[in-house]
Amino acid sequence: MNRQTIPRLRALTAQVERLGRRVEKLKNEGERLTRWRQATVLLTGVVVAATVSFHEAGGGWVLALGLGFFAVQVIVHRRLSAALRRNQQWLEIKAQHRARLLLDWEHLPQALISAPPDHPFARDLDLFGPRSLQRLLDVAVSRGGSRRLQRWLSTAVPQLEPLLQRQQQVRELTSASLFRDKLRLHASRAGGAQGWDGERLIAWLQRQDAAPSLRGLLVLLAGLAALDAVLFALQLAQGGGGYALLSLLVYASVYLLNLGKISPALDEAATLEQTLQQFANGFGYLERYGYRRRPLLAQLCAPFLDAEHRPSAQLRRVGRVVSALGVRANPLLWLLLNLVVPWDLYFYRRLNRCKATLNRDAPRWFEVWYELEALCSLANFAQLNPEYAFPELSLGSSPVVDAVELGHPLIPKTHKVCNDFRIENLGQIVIITGSNMAGKSTFLRTVGINLCLAYAGAPVNARRMRVGLLRLFTCIQLNDSLADGFSYFYAEVRRLKRLLSELEESHGLALLFLIDEIFRGTNNRERLLGSRAYVRALVGQNGVGLISTHDLELAQLQKTSDLISNVHFKESIEDGKMRFDYTLNPGPCPTTNALTIMRLEGLPVELPPA
Repeated sequence: MNRQTIPRLRALTAQVERLGRRVEKLKNEGERLTRWRQATVLLTGVVVAATVSFHEAGGGWVLALGLGFFAVQVIVHRRLSAALRRNQQWLEIKAQHRARLLLDWEHLPQALISAPPDHPFARDLDLFGPRSLQRLLDVAVSRGGSRRLQRWLSTAVPQLEPLLQRQQQVRELTSASLFRDKLRLHASRAGGAQGWDGERLIAWLQRQDAAPSLRGLLVLLAGLAALDAVLFALQLAQGGGGYALLSLLVYASVYLLNLGKISPALDEAATLEQTLQQFANGFGYLERYGYRRRPLLAQLCAPFLDAEHRPSAQLRRVGRVVSALGVRANPLLWLLLNLVVPWDLYFYRRLNRCKATLNRDAPRWFEVWYELEALCSLANFAQLNPEYAFPELSLGSSPVVDAVELGHPLIPKTHKVCNDFRIENLGQIVIITGSNMAGKSTFLRTVGINLCLAYAGAPVNARRMRVGLLRLFTCIQLNDSLADGFSYFYAEVRRLKRLLSELEESHGLALLFLIDEIFRGTNNRERLLGSRAYVRALVGQNGVGLISTHDLELAQLQKTSDLISNVHFKESIEDGKMRFDYTLNPGPCPTTNALTIMRLEGLPVELPPA
């Protein structure tokens, strides 16, 4: 672990411990206050009973005093509970930062995003899944924010201008750690769990309900309700007559006939109040934040600063209407209100008017929100790893890739070995040889995952990196499929055929391909023949590639073309154990270790003749 990481880890650990102590203190105070409330109720009851026996008025005063004291305790307890929830959320945020720094997967939220099917590189590079780059980076509270981050990490065709702009936004947000944490805190206050989804609200806003025109109906029902009130008043005052009941039956018949047509929409609207409150909390924070020193953030959040269309005000308006419709949960209250006035129809009409206004502005808010959450995920990654560098990006460059101290972000820093790596020109192929477990596959993933970071707008796990814009394709982790009738070898052939098609496609961006243990699913002779032919087909094309192999014979292809080069990983045997330094070296690997590993594990080995 480097010098920059240790102070950050210590600071986070101190924050987690301090917040933990505060949470415990608030819990103890809450439990103590609960006991005081119980004691207040019991003591008030005893004193009232004792006082009433000799002074009835005095008992009333004691009861009033006890109830007043109890009400104060309730208010204090509510504030204490709010402070406890707030500190628990702060503790969770800081603990997750620490877990991200340590790659402590057990204390990170579960991944909500899975790998896109048939993606050219997402599965091979562990972009999504239980121990993935997305899970390490993702601090979004909304599913839309997580999906936006997924899209950036798995982009197949990077574009320079959006990338350069995103890099600048991430740089600006990197120093705004308090803003990022508070944004997450406010967004999760109402729900508490990751994953609230604005898409459901947008779909609800855009759906046109098949309901009758309500204006004339409301006028009619309002007139009938007023007539009911007048007739009931006259009946109470003068007695006799059943006109009030008849009028009420007419009102109820007309009302119920039309109410059934909008009931499904009312039931759905009633479930959205908590979601609306979640949005109001997060959007309200963006409205109140001071952007004086953050011009790029202010530019992004401009829709939240429009005085005429403030999101929180509009959402509160819709929330009040939805709350009014929520009386349906209380059948008795609902019946009484709707007998007096056309309550549901009135608020349903108000809801439709609010929906029309909200539908105009909400898509912009959510677009900005998702963008901001994804940017905060990248900025949080940059802030936790200050030794990582933002790459220099260009449309076409020579060298194509130039990285200094390139490492894998999903390997703990205490075990990570970083290597320099450079590909000079398009058309080149680098063949990586080395023994089992020496680090060939990991290095392929290291190159690929850092390109994904670079093209997402994030810093890369390197001290310095220059890279042109490239498409990416991998053939690393393949499975056979019994259901589809595919063997491992056939699945590999199909994948390599697709790679060749991508490479031969006329495209503005070159392709960078990563192939692990080419044609491992067949015998030695055919693997070597097939590998040689395939590599020759790749050389000189509109792309660059890295190919790992156990076949040292394949390294001889360097003699046939200046565009083919060799690098290798090696091992040593110390005290009867294999030792790997995971350091990339020039040239083909001079050793193999398969027989050594078998011998060290006690398997029978027939050594080749000297």
